[in-house]
Amino acid sequence: MENEITGLRARIAQMQPVRAVGRVVSVDGTTIWVRGLAESASIGDRVQLYHGGNTLGGEVLRIRDDLVAMLPDEVAEGVSRGDRVAVLGAPTLAPCDSWIGRVIDAYGRPLDGAPLGPGNKRRPFRASPPPAAARRRLGARLSTGLAVFDTLLPIAQGQRIGLFAGSGVGKSRLLAKLAQGMDADVVVLALVGERGREVLDFVTEVLGPEGMARSVVVAATSDRSPLERRRCPLAAMTIAEHFRDQGKHVLFLADSITRFAEAHREVAIASGELPALRGHPPSVAHQIMRLAERAGCGIEGAGDITAVFSVLVAGSDMEEPIADILRGVLDGHVVLDRQIAERGRFPAIDLLRSVSRSLPEVAGEQENEIIQRVRQLLGAYARSETMVRAGLYREGEDAVLDQAMRIWAELDSFLAEPSPIGPEHAFQRLELLLRRASAAPARRPPVPRGRPGLQVR
Repeated sequence: MENEITGLRARIAQMQPVRAVGRVVSVDGTTIWVRGLAESASIGDRVQLYHGGNTLGGEVLRIRDDLVAMLPDEVAEGVSRGDRVAVLGAPTLAPCDSWIGRVIDAYGRPLDGAPLGPGNKRRPFRASPPPAAARRRLGARLSTGLAVFDTLLPIAQGQRIGLFAGSGVGKSRLLAKLAQGMDADVVVLALVGERGREVLDFVTEVLGPEGMARSVVVAATSDRSPLERRRCPLAAMTIAEHFRDQGKHVLFLADSITRFAEAHREVAIASGELPALRGHPPSVAHQIMRLAERAGCGIEGAGDITAVFSVLVAGSDMEEPIADILRGVLDGHVVLDRQIAERGRFPAIDLLRSVSRSLPEVAGEQENEIIQRVRQLLGAYARSETMVRAGLYREGEDAVLDQAMRIWAELDSFLAEPSPIGPEHAFQRLELLLRRASAAPARRPPVPRGRPGLQVR
């Protein structure tokens, strides 16, 4: 009750009895030009248009002479010259601890039908990252509930990784498993551009009550305006920073940065920016880098934000602009392969194309040797898989490949195993497999010679 009263007081304090009002002078495609607000509006301010008893929200994109360009949240149908437009001010968000377990939109409004009170501190959507020189180093290795991340691709507290995958390869389900099993105090998910039915399925079926008990879900479905879709991961990061500043460890999951970049492209082109990076505007790189830098290790006395950013890559093209930008600023990347998914192994992680930059620091000497040995065996098998399956390889020609063949099926299954006991148990399992690989193959009994039924002496 005390938090609700404090939030109500903060909301009342933010009310503006007097607002600057302008008039629509022209509508140019998706942009509405307004006269009378050039002296009172700022880039990024929220504005509200009144027409025929209805309202239409939007954002200030450009200011030119005495005109302001407004990008509306919806189609500008019914808007006419002379309609009034009021400045609402810079958008802010007031996260609250009571938001845990809730589903909200990019502006902090509830999507699950229940009332939602604001917190007592309003935060900007575009906060500055912690000072680089004051940040702590990566923390200890986290237990994730998945054997592959507990061993071969460790995730440290405060680490930021990218999840690169095509559509339908199991990306969202892997994010849900991390939300359920990874060590964290609070989980904040940003669902950008998802289909409407998938949000409910993700919350009720994939996350479930156990996952939602410590999660805040921020959703902007595919039918929402590009302004709202672009703001979705910014709002989620603002909420994560609220809990980080309380000293908590936050797990931030964004699905997906590709749709965030696509929404930014629509807004940037409407503001007059020209596409340069395969259809994306130059500013998209800064938008992605700034969002990624807000996550990570905090300063002394604050918590950390461990982040997983998913990227949709068409045809597994890791060189496309969004994937290339994000991969360059993160502390590791995980690649999901469609061919692995098609043969039924989930998560469909291509270990040889995936990297965790928390290694070797977060693993011990013996554990690093195990990781290196497993990669060596999987690499040897991958290079010769076609030849092995075609029956062109004879055992004994390559000792490393012989060892890889003995345990390849079990290693492949290991990458999909849960890790209910933790990293130590998962490493023990890997160590046993490597011992089996190194053991000399059992000698086959000699084949008797002679006619069937006759004993050879």
